[in-house]
Amino acid sequence: MMRPGTGRDGREHTGGVSSLIVRPSGPLQGAIPIGGAKNSVLKLMAATVLAEGDYVLRNVPDIADVGWMGELLEHMGLTVERGDHEMAIHSPADVTPEAPYELVEKMRASIVVLGPLLARFGEARVALPGGDDFGSRPIDMHLKALEALGAEVGMEHGYVTARAAQLTGARILLEFPSVGATENALMAAVLAKGTTVIDNAAREPELADLATLLNRMGAQIRGAGSSTITVEGVESLHPVEHTVVADRIEAATYLAAVGIAGGEVTLQGAVPDHMTMLVQKVGEMGMRCSPDGGGLWALARPPLRSVDVSTLPYPGLATDYKPLLVAMLAVADGVGIVTENLFAGRFRYVDELVRMGADIRTESHHAVVRGVPRLSGAPVRAPDIRAGAALAIAGLAAEGETVVADADHIDRGYEDFVGKLTAVGADVERID
Repeated sequence: MMRPGTGRDGREHTGGVSSLIVRPSGPLQGAIPIGGAKNSVLKLMAATVLAEGDYVLRNVPDIADVGWMGELLEHMGLTVERGDHEMAIHSPADVTPEAPYELVEKMRASIVVLGPLLARFGEARVALPGGDDFGSRPIDMHLKALEALGAEVGMEHGYVTARAAQLTGARILLEFPSVGATENALMAAVLAKGTTVIDNAAREPELADLATLLNRMGAQIRGAGSSTITVEGVESLHPVEHTVVADRIEAATYLAAVGIAGGEVTLQGAVPDHMTMLVQKVGEMGMRCSPDGGGLWALARPPLRSVDVSTLPYPGLATDYKPLLVAMLAVADGVGIVTENLFAGRFRYVDELVRMGADIRTESHHAVVRGVPRLSGAPVRAPDIRAGAALAIAGLAAEGETVVADADHIDRGYEDFVGKLTAVGADVERID
């Protein structure tokens, strides 16, 4: 495959030093295509470990994290080839059941190879994950779920180890509807002996997309997308072709851009049913949204109205939406209170918005956002994928130039971020 962390044009996505220059823009006008979901495709790629053979994934986004996951699979012995939004993966009979630190540290999603490796090969050794830094996200729930299925789990030299001659179905009660823990438990349970019931399971559309792939591979899964998932273990699985679900976080990002800059844009391929709570919230702010021929139509005439926001597990407002909503509130009319219920450290980008003239005060897991008529362009730094995107779109409503450093973070989750924005009239350019 291509070098990990590069696009099809060979341009380095991560590890370099890139900045975005954003100038005041609006109203935006036109259509933006929404690609496959980052939070789904990485787990679908991990699932190919479960059965020998040749897989094809379609609607694969050209993002850096896909490159890193591809490198991880190749380290384990799989073959990965990427084309135009398509990926061919060959999973051989023999796989090295190990995920080394130098690869896992690049993205937290790597931990989901633990379940499928254990299920198929009876052992796994996976480095503790890295990825975006916005507070502690322990993997205890992942490990407890695998232990419930009969695995012996340990920690040694910075690695998680798991072993089981035969996994056995069990009832798994998650303390919190963790997406990653649900995914690891699900991929381990499909080859376990007997019935597994996962209670308080994550309900995200990306989790349902993974279950669809697994069922097409021959698994017997019921209830994916609900809080209770039942899995009847099977003896073996087989490779399939699959199309990745649309990325609701990417769609939310461009929805926020319209809210900040104003205009009328269609998000082609977005699934409104996956974004119900967000669409309701931006509607309260004064935006108009409706399904439109396999996508989502959005209209905004700033200033929007301030609202209160609380993050919750799906179908609530995703924590990934919050930086985007805070950017919208920064230029809305009134005062909004934002509550983060999932990750303690996820207000770290607020200081960057304040540098741009936003009036935001944080205390514990709350932020009080007093809207201002206009932000002021300033040099800022992207601390993670979604916060980086939020700072860039905030620049659409800032006088002068906003320079977003460390823009490589954005490449981890967005394909052609600059190109898609400029296509609808935003004044954004990239400096490598």
